[in-house]
Amino acid sequence: MGLVFPGDSGVPRSLASARNDFSPRFGLAYTPAFAAPALRKLFGPAGQTSIRAGYGLFYTAYEGLSAGIMSANPPYGYTYTSAAPPLFAQPFTVAATGADAGQRFPLQKVAYGASRANPNSTVDWSNFEPLVGIPAVDPHDVTPYAEHWMLSVEWQFGAGTLANLSYIGAQSHHLLVLEEANPADPALCLSLGSTVCGPFNEQAARTQFSSAFGSVELQRTIANANYNALEATLNHRTHGLELLASYTFSKSIDQSAGLPEPVNPVNPSLSRALSSFDLRHNLVTSFHYQLPEPKTAGPLHAMAAGWALSGIARFTSGLSVTLLNNNDTSLLGTIPNGINNNGVDTPEWSGKSLSINRNPRGGVPFFDATQLTLPALGSMGNARRRFFSGPGMENLDATLSKTISIEGTRTLEVRAEAFNLVNHAQFFGASTVQGNVSSSDFGQAVSAMPPRLMQLALRYRF
Repeated sequence: MGLVFPGDSGVPRSLASARNDFSPRFGLAYTPAFAAPALRKLFGPAGQTSIRAGYGLFYTAYEGLSAGIMSANPPYGYTYTSAAPPLFAQPFTVAATGADAGQRFPLQKVAYGASRANPNSTVDWSNFEPLVGIPAVDPHDVTPYAEHWMLSVEWQFGAGTLANLSYIGAQSHHLLVLEEANPADPALCLSLGSTVCGPFNEQAARTQFSSAFGSVELQRTIANANYNALEATLNHRTHGLELLASYTFSKSIDQSAGLPEPVNPVNPSLSRALSSFDLRHNLVTSFHYQLPEPKTAGPLHAMAAGWALSGIARFTSGLSVTLLNNNDTSLLGTIPNGINNNGVDTPEWSGKSLSINRNPRGGVPFFDATQLTLPALGSMGNARRRFFSGPGMENLDATLSKTISIEGTRTLEVRAEAFNLVNHAQFFGASTVQGNVSSSDFGQAVSAMPPRLMQLALRYRF
């Protein structure tokens, strides 16, 4: 088995052929007007309550990156990927063993126009072998799509208050992911002995393709994901005060965060875990209050008029922590190669409590790292890629401003702005907690958001 290209026999010309991509959308809006006293009390008089529902099926484009990363496939292009971590100063030398993979550059010039009908037998493939990290497209790929649905109820209370309660759901299908197409056999690798086969050196145990191929990443539309959320919103305006408060309780699950995260080649469903952007609780409140002006004219009115206080407060749980084990302990040979930044291996979890510490100040670990260790050789690790969340956020940004009328429509606004007003340490972010089991900082909070920042601003309107 070798490399094939669009136009070859049995190879489609498109990355994902369109196959009856029917995409219906439905919507419903209803304003009840109930005569029964109990229902009228719940929903209010006619025109004060609105019930909406919707469903849609949406297809998405095949990721352009998937085509671009194949441009370096040999023999017309070449991106060298070491089969094992190399030395920095000598990129063709394996760091662990000192083995020399041989100089691969400069590349040989290969005449264009080769095809099955017009083969080119002059290529010296030994200059490229073993072919490691080359991406390929599954000819059975289809167009990814997602289903979205929602149900919401909106109430109006008086002249200045609007409340909304919604359920939002989404389910995506046939998402594009990377799957190792030429995995090694861990049992065979162990039987061959460590001098012949081991981590990052499983060539002798790869059984799918010939010995000319190493790790081959197959781009397949086999993944799925789902998202469910309860959303509540309150909008209130009265006597110079504008208040908007939104709360979301949600959960998102998928098999991969994208091409940088390959799925388990033995059973892709084992890669199912919390999404990297999963945010369970998220409360955001914004406000703007125009301070009352004195009714009397004169210097006092000029000093006290035009003042406003505004801000945004956010209280949220943390993003999920990604656990990494890039030691190839599984002996599957899913080698990170620049397309996928990490392998599929994860740490081994003892099953005991991780003793999550939501306030990792003073160097206190966020979780007990002793409960997550390297698995035995030949094992992938039983921990999900993401199954718990990092530190959350408690933040307040505020602005005090004064607007001074100059002449006609011209005004000058003086603003004092503060970000993270209370100077609260915010250990929030996708990479805040070190999840690499081989890192000396494993389990520690390694980054934080900026401290309090204050600034003054002038705005002239004319």
